[in-house]
Amino acid sequence: MSAPFFHLRPTVAASLLVLNALTAVAQTSGTPQTAPAPAAASIGTLSTVTVEASADASVEGLTKPYAGGQVARGGRVGILGNQDMMSTPFSSTNYTNELIQDQQAKSVADVLLNDPSVRQARGFGNFQELYVVRGFPVYSDDVAYNGLYGMLPRQYIASEFFERVEVFRGANSFLNGAAPGGSGIGGAINLLPKRASNEPLTNVGFGVQSGGQGFVNLDLARRFGPDDSLGVRVNAVHRDGGTGVKNESQQLSAFSVGLDWRNRNVRLSADFGYQDYDLKGGRPSLTPSSTLPIPRAPDAKSNFAQPWTYSKEKDKFATFRGEVDITDNITAWAAGGVRRSNEDNVLSNPTLTDSFGNTSNTRFSNTRKDRIGTAEIGVRGNFVTGPMKHTIVASAVKYSNDRDNAYTFSSGRVLNNIYAPYASAYPIANSLTGNRLEDPRLTDKITTSSVAIADTMSFLDNRLLVTLGVRRQTIEQTTFAYNTLKQASTYDKGKTTPMAGVVFKITPTVSAYANYIEGLVQGKVASPTDNGRQVTNSGQVFEPYQAKQKEIGVKYDGGTLGASAVFFSIDQPVYFYDPQPSGAVTFGPYGKQRNQGLEFSVFGQPTKGLRLLGGLTLLDAKQKSTQGGATDGLTAIGVAKQQANLGAEWDVPGVRNLSLNARLLYTSKQYANATNTQQIPGWTRFDIGARYLVDLGNGRALTLRARIDNLFNKSYWASVGGTQGSNYLVMGAPRTFAVSGTIDF
Repeated sequence: MSAPFFHLRPTVAASLLVLNALTAVAQTSGTPQTAPAPAAASIGTLSTVTVEASADASVEGLTKPYAGGQVARGGRVGILGNQDMMSTPFSSTNYTNELIQDQQAKSVADVLLNDPSVRQARGFGNFQELYVVRGFPVYSDDVAYNGLYGMLPRQYIASEFFERVEVFRGANSFLNGAAPGGSGIGGAINLLPKRASNEPLTNVGFGVQSGGQGFVNLDLARRFGPDDSLGVRVNAVHRDGGTGVKNESQQLSAFSVGLDWRNRNVRLSADFGYQDYDLKGGRPSLTPSSTLPIPRAPDAKSNFAQPWTYSKEKDKFATFRGEVDITDNITAWAAGGVRRSNEDNVLSNPTLTDSFGNTSNTRFSNTRKDRIGTAEIGVRGNFVTGPMKHTIVASAVKYSNDRDNAYTFSSGRVLNNIYAPYASAYPIANSLTGNRLEDPRLTDKITTSSVAIADTMSFLDNRLLVTLGVRRQTIEQTTFAYNTLKQASTYDKGKTTPMAGVVFKITPTVSAYANYIEGLVQGKVASPTDNGRQVTNSGQVFEPYQAKQKEIGVKYDGGTLGASAVFFSIDQPVYFYDPQPSGAVTFGPYGKQRNQGLEFSVFGQPTKGLRLLGGLTLLDAKQKSTQGGATDGLTAIGVAKQQANLGAEWDVPGVRNLSLNARLLYTSKQYANATNTQQIPGWTRFDIGARYLVDLGNGRALTLRARIDNLFNKSYWASVGGTQGSNYLVMGAPRTFAVSGTIDF
C-alpha cells in the first residue's frame, strides 16, 4: 500500500499558506467553544434511557437531537464541518442512536429505510449493501466514517459501529472529495463513531428474530482523568442464525473501541474496529430475460440460492482525528486511517430462461484483499471585514487503495427454478480463471488527492449566509492484467469542481436556500472493440466526468416540528458507442441522464407523546441524447417516480413507559430496461413495533422491544439494478419478527 501520509507536501503547503493568511487577519476577541455537557439520564420515563454522546474531536461537538430524539438538528457538511440544519444551503437528515436502537436496526440499510429519498439495492453480482439516493447509487465502499472514505467494511456495516447515520442529499464532490468507489452523485452517507458520554454507561443487549437468529452485545463507556478528559467506549456484538428467508443464515462478530481526549485547546479521538461477517445461502439477485415479461415475485420466504454459495468478509480498521485551537479564531485539524480486509465468495446469481421461472447460470468464485489508507489536514478560521463575517476553511486529502483479486467461472451450468427451488451440484471444472483464489494478486492501485478552499460570508446579523468554494481533485488508477500481472492500463486525470450556496433566514423559523454543486466520477476508457466492431478511439482516457446539480429549498423549524421542501435537478453524462459510416464506432460521453424532483420531509414531536418521521419524494429520471435518440425522454432503469415514508411513535396514554410505533413504505413501479417495456410493480410495506421500559431500581433499567417488519408478508421485487444501467432484481425481505432487551446498569 502506498502511504498517503507521505504524499501530501503540495497540499500541506497550500494549507499552510491559508493558515498564515488567516493568522494575519484573525481577530483576537472571543473564546474557544467547548462541547456542551449532556444531561444525566434518570430512570422512570421512556425518553430518559437515551445516552447522548459527548463531542468528538471537533470544536462544534455532536449536534443536539431534535424534538422527539429520532433525528439531530444538524450534522457534518463535509469540509464545512458541523452545521445546524437551518444554516446550511443543502438537504440532509441525521438519524440518531435512539432511533437505531428503538427500531432494532442491524445495519446502515436498516436505518435508511426511514428516508424517503433513499432506497436499498445491492452491488452487481454480490450482496454488498447499496443505497440509491435521488436515483443514483451510493456504494457501501463510499460510505464515510467520521468524514474519512474507505474505513468501514465493504459489504455490510454493523450498527454497533456508529452513533449516527448522516444522509446528505445531492452532489457533493466539493464537500467530501470524489468518492473513491465511483458513486455518490446523488448523495453521501457519513457514519459517526460512538463516544463516551459524561455519565458512565454499561449496557447489555440480547435478542432473537425470525429464522432463529440470536444476538448478544455489550456497550461500555467510562471517562477518566482530570475533568474526565479521557473517554473510552467499547462495543462488542455477536449474531448467529437464520434470517427469515428459508435456508439463509448470517454470522457476525464485531468489536470496536472509541477513544477521545480533550482539554481547553486540543481535542483528540481514535477508533479501532474489527468485523467478521459470514452469509451462507444468501438469496441472490435475479437477472430477467430481455425477451420475457418480468416474473412475479416468489413467496417472500422462499430461497432460490444454491446451498454451497456464501459470502465472507473480515475487516480491521483504525482511524485518528485531532484538532488544535491555534488562536481564539483559528483551528487546525488532521485525520487519518487504515483498513485491511479479506473477502471470499462463492456466488451463483441466476438468469431467467423461460416464463415458468427456470433459471441458468454459472458458478462465480472470488477472493479479494484491500489495503486502504487515507489522510486529511485542514484549517478553519473566522474574521471580520467591515459588516461582513467570514469563515474560511481549507483542506487537503489523500486516499489510496491497493486491491488484490482472483476469480474463477465454472464451465458447468447451474440450473434452478425461482418458484420451486432445488439444489444443483457444485460445478467443479473452471472455464475462466484470473489469478489464484488462494493467493489473489495486485490488480488495481487507486489514488485520489484533492485540495479545497471555501469562504462562508455572513451578512445582516447572520440572516444571510453565502458560501463559495472550489476543490481540485486528481484521480489516479493503475490496473494489472490477471495471470500475467503486467501493467494493463494507467489513468491520471484531474478536475476542478466549484460550489456556491446561499441561505436566507426569512424569519427565526423559516430559511430559504439555493445551491449549485457538482459531483465527480472517474472517466471511462475506450475499449479496443465493441461486439466485434472496431472502436476508433481505442484506449482514449476521458476526463473525470462532472454531474451538475441545481437546488432550491425551504426549511421550517417550529421547535417541536421540522419540515422541508426541496426542488433539485442533476445532470450526469452517459457513455455509449456511436456508430460511424465506416462501420466502426466511437466511444464517448455523448448521452445524458437528468434526475430532477421534489422532496418533502417532516420530523419531530408535534405534541407530547407523538413523534413523526417521514416524507415524500417525486422523482423524474429521464434519458437524454441517447444513441440515435432511441430512448430519449424515457425513464432511467431502476428509478421510482414516487417514494413515500411515514413513521409514527405514540406513547400510550394510561400505560406508563409503553410506546407503539408504525411505519409505512411506498415505492412506485420501476422500469427494468431502457425502452421501458419491462417493469416491476410498485409496492407498499407496513412495519410495526413496541417498546416498554421497566425500572429495576438501583439505577438499572430494562428496555424491552418487539418489532414486525413487512407485517403482511408481502412478496415483492424491492429494486431493479443499483449499479447504473443494470437490471437485476432484488427481492424484499419476508415478514420478520424481532424481540430484544437491553439492560442499563
